[in-house]
Parts: sequence; structure tokens; C-alpha cells
Amino acid sequence: MNTTTIDPKLLNSPLFQELMAEGLAMQDRFAAEPVYAKTGKGYLKSAGVEELKKIKQASKQEAK
Repeated sequence: MNTTTIDPKLLNSPLFQELMAEGLAMQDRFAAEPVYAKTGKGYLKSAGVEELKKIKQASKQEAK
């Protein structure tokens, strides 16, 4: 049972909220390898070609 509590000051932090949202958004893409299921190791599945296109476009716009 997880009894970890989060500091209330963190809950109001914009950075914490952004990081938590990113972590939760990619959580369903994590796939544990059967051998590593006990250790929690695995890999992150790609979200697909569309994600890569968006990343490339964003980096090109930032470079301008």
C-alpha cells in the first residue's frame, strides 16, 4: 500500500503540475518487459509518427 503524501506547497507549483501531467500522459505507453516486471524496468512505446512530426515542427519554430 502506498502511503506517500505530497507536500501541499508542491501541489500548487506550476512546475510540479506540468511534470505530473506529463508523467500521467505517458504512463499508459510504458510497457514492462516480462523479465523485468519485478524490478519495474521496461521501455516507453512510441506514440507514433504524429508525435515525432510535432516535435520536429516545434524544434524548428524554436530555432527561428
